[in-house]
This record gives sequence, structure tokens and C-alpha cells, in this order.
Amino acid sequence: MDMAGQVAVVTGGAQGIGLAVAQRLAGLGVRVASWDLGTGNADAMAQVEGAIAVPCDIADYASVTAALAETIERLEPPAIVVNSAGVAGPNAPVKDYGLEDWSRIVAINLTGTFHVNRAVIPGMQAAGYGRILNIASIAGKEGNPNACAYSASKAGVIGFTKSLGKEVSDQNIAVNCVTPAAARTPIFDQMSQEHIDYMLSKIPRGRFLEVEEAADMIVWAVSPANSFTTGAVFDLSGGRATY
Repeated sequence: MDMAGQVAVVTGGAQGIGLAVAQRLAGLGVRVASWDLGTGNADAMAQVEGAIAVPCDIADYASVTAALAETIERLEPPAIVVNSAGVAGPNAPVKDYGLEDWSRIVAINLTGTFHVNRAVIPGMQAAGYGRILNIASIAGKEGNPNACAYSASKAGVIGFTKSLGKEVSDQNIAVNCVTPAAARTPIFDQMSQEHIDYMLSKIPRGRFLEVEEAADMIVWAVSPANSFTTGAVFDLSGGRATY
């Protein structure tokens, strides 16, 4: 787990799982760049030793490449990328689901994942080393009712990760994803209480995921200790998914 001095990009690092990962990495001596659109990004990173805040809209490829250029200028090319940025969107049946809502959620969750991975892979290939972790969701495995766009976008993240992981598997670059059950983060503000209750009812552990628990698994996956596994889907569902 010797990661001191490496540079990591964490998208969505201002809150939730992203912030927990940024804090854990910084504690291991990693220099962290948080790519986030949130107004609290700078404030959050001010509390993470050695971290910098970089404004980025992952749905906009030009914004992603600009964020990467700023990160390289201020730190170095990233050896670690944790793509945590994402949105849940509204809860509604498919027949009532807003067309603009669908497009926005897919643009951020799925296309944004593609943008971030596409931008950083060339630098990792040039260095002969890299670790990428994309955050999907248990909804991408099982599909949550009244969350069609979120479920579909996260299923896409799983498929994308498996594809890229195979492409670069012989280059000492690991690309994996995790499928968390719900954690009580600000993303809950986008959901109805009925939907939150539904998600909790499906978790055999009987509680929501703690962001620190997610950080434990994610940090291992982007460490040198993960020297073999790539294109994998790590379960963080509290027993909900068994495959």
C-alpha cells in the first residue's frame, strides 16, 4: 500500500464517497486533485492535506481535458483516478420519466465516466502504470424501479469498465469498478423518501453503507497491492447482490 507521492484524481471529491476517498488517499501521502463542480470543492479540499480543488464538469469533455491539464501543471500526471461524480435524478416510472432528466443523468454518469477514463488513459499508458476505479451502483446490477436512467447509466459504467479493463490489462493498468448500495450522502436529497426506504429494505445488513467502508475497498483497488485484478466489479451492497 505504499502510495506516497503518487497523484490521484477524485471526481466528485467534495462530498460523500469521493470526499472519504480523497481523505483516505491523502492520509497515505497521495497528492489529491478533486475534480468537482460543487461550490464547496475548495472548502472541502482545504481540509484535506496536500489536496487541490479543480473545477470540472465531467459531462463536458473540454472541461475534463482542462482539468487534467491543470492537475498536471500543479501536481503531476495522475497515476490514480477514482471517478465518483454522479447524480441520481428524480424518481418516476418510465412512462413519466422526463426526457431531459434521462439525458442529463446519462451524460454525467455514463458519458462522464467515458470522458474521464478517455482523458487519463494515454498518460497512464505512457507511464506504464495506472489504477482507475469507476463507481457504479447496485442499481446497475439489479435495476431499481422508478430509477430507470440511474440504473441504466450505472449498468453502462459496469460494461464500460469491463471493456477498458481488458484493453489495457497487459500494461500494468488496472480498471475496476464498485457497486455500492446506498450510502447516506447528499445524493439522497435527489430521491423520494419512498425510494430511500425501498433501497434500505433490500439490504440484508439492514443499514446503509458508510462512506468510510467504501473508501477502504476503493483505496485498495487503486493501490499497487492490486497487482492482478482488472475489469472487475467489487460488491459493496451489504449482501443484496450475490453475483
